[in-house]
Amino acid sequence: MDHGRSTPDLIIFDCDGVLVDSELLSCRCLSEVLAEFGFALSEAQALELFLGRSTKAVEQHYRDLGQIVPDGFLPRLKWRVLEAFADSLEPIPGVGAVVSELTVPFCLASSSDLDRVSLSLDVTGLRAHFGDRLYTAQMVEHGKPAPDLFLHAAVQMGASPARTLVIEDSVSGVQAGKAAGMTVWGFVGGGHYGGRDGQAILSAAGADRVFGRMSDFWKGM
Repeated sequence: MDHGRSTPDLIIFDCDGVLVDSELLSCRCLSEVLAEFGFALSEAQALELFLGRSTKAVEQHYRDLGQIVPDGFLPRLKWRVLEAFADSLEPIPGVGAVVSELTVPFCLASSSDLDRVSLSLDVTGLRAHFGDRLYTAQMVEHGKPAPDLFLHAAVQMGASPARTLVIEDSVSGVQAGKAAGMTVWGFVGGGHYGGRDGQAILSAAGADRVFGRMSDFWKGM
């Protein structure tokens, strides 16, 4: 694919920060639950360190620092996030119109677990658009920024990586898509990019295009 100037055979959407405006909620939950277990991490630090990454990355981060996250941490975090999402999660404005008008195959590939992805889609009314075309980091050995998840999704969807377009909001996601040999568009319309230069951040990560409103999605086609 030539940087989005030709129609792809497959479009892969990230979930958090692309379909649903969840990243600030997620980082707040992570900061609060870590505090309950005696770990100091601000929401801003959580955003910087773990945007677009799986909970395995959180555990690995502290392991690298010589600290062990207690066994009860992940179940507590999962419960807290699901509670927050059920209460206040919103879709990214305009994304429903985009996916409802797509004429090429598309799917979802997320670092979040399947329960969280499913709830996100149900709460925001997007579930019907994706059916069972949901792929998560649980399904591969290495999460983003490794290319494994996007390559797995392309195989399942029967598409060539070179003919696949990825829509991502994080540095790790952009890096994963590029490592997979795919075209990547960076999306910076989520609440977590307020006050941050998303254009510069995702362009530096290798994004082929960066846009901030779903209403501009078609301008890249």
